[in-house]
Amino acid sequence: MTAKPKLVIGANGFLGSHVTRQLVDAGHDVRVMVRPSANTVGIDDLDVTRFHGDVFDSATLAEAMTGCDDVYYCVVDARSWLRDPAPLFRTNVDGLRNVLDVAVAEPIAAGLKRFVFTSSYATVGRRHGHVATEEDIVDPKGLTPYVQSRVQAENLVLRYAAEAGLPAVAMCVSTTYGDGDWGRTPHGAFIAGTVFGKLPFGMNGIELEVVGVDDAARAMILAAERGRNGQRYLVSERMIALNEVVRIAADEAHVPPPSRSISVPVLYALGALGSFKSRLTGKDAELCLRSVQMMRAEAPVDHAKAVRELGWQPRPVEESIREAARFWMKMRDAKGRDNATRDVWEL
Repeated sequence: MTAKPKLVIGANGFLGSHVTRQLVDAGHDVRVMVRPSANTVGIDDLDVTRFHGDVFDSATLAEAMTGCDDVYYCVVDARSWLRDPAPLFRTNVDGLRNVLDVAVAEPIAAGLKRFVFTSSYATVGRRHGHVATEEDIVDPKGLTPYVQSRVQAENLVLRYAAEAGLPAVAMCVSTTYGDGDWGRTPHGAFIAGTVFGKLPFGMNGIELEVVGVDDAARAMILAAERGRNGQRYLVSERMIALNEVVRIAADEAHVPPPSRSISVPVLYALGALGSFKSRLTGKDAELCLRSVQMMRAEAPVDHAKAVRELGWQPRPVEESIREAARFWMKMRDAKGRDNATRDVWEL
């Protein structure tokens, strides 16, 4: 352990809060950078030094980074359903570029040991019938704007590593489950809906690569210690059917799972309806054709490189799904069913 502080940018988010907590638990001097308006309930109990600003606030970024040896970048706009994708590129690419420019400037660059970037497994070339590794390059044709923004962001980080000497690693994290989902991630909403008895149906034929959020955070910290600069690492435990995720959550909460499930064609029809209504109303819809396309783009990945090079050993993801269910059970029991249900779906 070194005496130098660690910085987590985006520490209020689901993954960022778990990275922050593990660093604090390990006895590190931890700094966090969050937006002034951010909901920080996930880290409010931690002894950290706070810096308030966004990814375009170069002065605050420089102040927060100065003297740090490891920087964990956990900022992402994951709203894949946006009708106007400009905010995705603004945050995921332009904001990241500003952070990288600060990181490679002196005197910060001289003291920086590792820049751990939260990327996505969507940046890896995946196809049905093939188990993807970090060597698989994604086909740029037909990507949704959200995935395009993530690919551009990862390429940007790796380019700074190759051309500007940034000691960066890219962590290609899959769908995360676990405790402390205060912001109600889109995938966490399936577990919340199950626990509250508000999930209207399951979805046949939908599988996804998943990992416990605690395990993903551990991979990030191991990457700072052992990762190779300029490399990317797949962080996923295994592929699982969405209906199985719901079943495990229902079992933990002692509630019945949805009594019916819809087929993929029906899911596409609902996505098309959501997109149509979004165009009519001018409002974004989480269930739209783009979000359905994301669900259907799933294919298996191999995390052997993270195991081999980082010493990462993820737990069975079932444990994390049950932890997520217990989190939502606490929310349900603490607030009362009606109030809590309203909070869940209005976040």
